Amino acid sequence: ECVGLTVSKEQAAYARRHLEELPVEILLQDYREHQGQFDRIVSIGMFEHVGPRNYRTFMKVARRNLKPEGLFLLHTIGCNKPYLAARSWINRNIFPNGHIPAPRQVGKAMEGLFVAEDLHNFGPDYDRTLMAWYHNFRFAWPVLRNTRPQYTDRFYRMWTYYLLSCAAAFRARDLQLWQWVLSIPGRRGTYNRPALTP
Repeated sequence: ECVGLTVSKEQAAYARRHLEELPVEILLQDYREHQGQFDRIVSIGMFEHVGPRNYRTFMKVARRNLKPEGLFLLHTIGCNKPYLAARSWINRNIFPNGHIPAPRQVGKAMEGLFVAEDLHNFGPDYDRTLMAWYHNFRFAWPVLRNTRPQYTDRFYRMWTYYLLSCAAAFRARDLQLWQWVLSIPGRRGTYNRPALTP
């Protein structure tokens, strides 16, 4: 059983249509308003959109909603040091108000609330993911251009630049893709990290 939270009406409608046969409840709700108790909390690709001023609040909400023996998986893009993203091309054109956290920002936000059971970096793999998206986008472009008027030549250039520049940043190891596994202090037992295959 699973509860999903989103602030996007379109995303909620899409998820409900595709998950109606499963024991999944999709709520159109700000994460800060949710009250519940969960064995597991998973956040994928959302932390980058919370903003540094809200990192601590984000962690407090996760802690409040996690059972004492539960685990919290935080999956986020990260960078090697803090930077101001407000003036970047990607922030202006692709992810308005986005911010990529540095390790110390995540650490400070979780301080006293969670124990870091595991941290894994999938950054090198994300280069390949972005390149696959780029090739799929180029392959699908003729159909998109001819069937959807919102996909203009300018959009094509922007999206191509975005995918390739991000792939380059991961390849250069300027960007990372982290998966933190966090627990509440005092949790009994040990966390057994899954074996990773090369």
